[in-house]
Amino acid sequence: MSLNLQTHTEHFTNPLYLESGRILEPYDITYETYGRLNENKSNVVVVCHALTGSHHAAGLYEGESKPGWWDGLIGPGKAIDTDNYFVICSNVLGSCFGSTGPMSPQHPHHEPYRYKFPVISIKDMVKAQRILFDRLDIHRVHAIIGGSMGGMQALQFAIHYPNFANKIIAMATTHATQPWAIAFNKVAQESILNDPDFKQGYYDPALLKEQGLSGMAVGRMAGHISFLSPESMREKFAREYKLTDGLYELFGKFQVESYLEYNGYNFTKWFDPLSYLYITKAINIYDLSRGFDSLSEALKRITSQLYLISFKNDLLFKNTEMQEIAQELEKIGNKNYKYIDIDSNYGHDSFLVELEKFEHNVKDALNG
Repeated sequence: MSLNLQTHTEHFTNPLYLESGRILEPYDITYETYGRLNENKSNVVVVCHALTGSHHAAGLYEGESKPGWWDGLIGPGKAIDTDNYFVICSNVLGSCFGSTGPMSPQHPHHEPYRYKFPVISIKDMVKAQRILFDRLDIHRVHAIIGGSMGGMQALQFAIHYPNFANKIIAMATTHATQPWAIAFNKVAQESILNDPDFKQGYYDPALLKEQGLSGMAVGRMAGHISFLSPESMREKFAREYKLTDGLYELFGKFQVESYLEYNGYNFTKWFDPLSYLYITKAINIYDLSRGFDSLSEALKRITSQLYLISFKNDLLFKNTEMQEIAQELEKIGNKNYKYIDIDSNYGHDSFLVELEKFEHNVKDALNG
């Protein structure tokens, strides 16, 4: 069978009422689908992406060599099997890959919103997706799955649309963003804001695509440190030096340094800095218990079967944060969940990299 990759954009003219009290209208959502929808629409799996991800979760675009970010997990015969499931992944509001974000033109003008764009929360991202599914005439789905910020969205779905998904699979995530993660985001935000080329938000996007933004690259390097772990770095790079550099050259580099440089500088040519500020803001203010008396009050709303997957050496969202959710569920008498801690040294990015460690868990969750 083929993956049957299709990319679409839907345009919405009804106002979207945001958690902040502000309104977004009109807005677009770009999304991608894989596989085929069955007759009674019971085979839908929603995939939610992380901070710098996009709707392009699997497969290859023509003329490109890099597949979608979860290509190892989604496709014919893979854990999220497109021979059985119809998979939808949409680009979140505030991002820069087709859905409405800070660099989208503000209606009725053609000038981009920039700072006039409202602050978007994870709950808003999920609400917009729910409206998209309504338009696609999909009113219940088999499962929602995501890692990191994708896991935040999956958990928000479980609480705010309790009868929407049969199963929720949330990995490498938390119930509320903790100071450690907020601190890493702060470094990235400050690096962007203090870069003269950012021009206080009034940069020329075409110029950045060409040259990148060095401040943002530095912030991204800090981020990358939080995605890995001391163990995975030691395994990946040891103390290897770049073969072309001399040990006593001031700017000679360890391999770990050139890895961070490559990932930092490259990144700024394809990801918009204002989107980065808005999405890290959404991650920072994420808290499942907001609007409820407590986390357990929020969790009481969940009716889906819940799969919580953490990774032992995740420094960004520690496995203890996922355990807290499990403990609260236990306290309120919810027996319809499963908590799995994956034995991994890789760090936070395990959910993108070490698929072989958890793909069977995903398969079991979907088919079980």
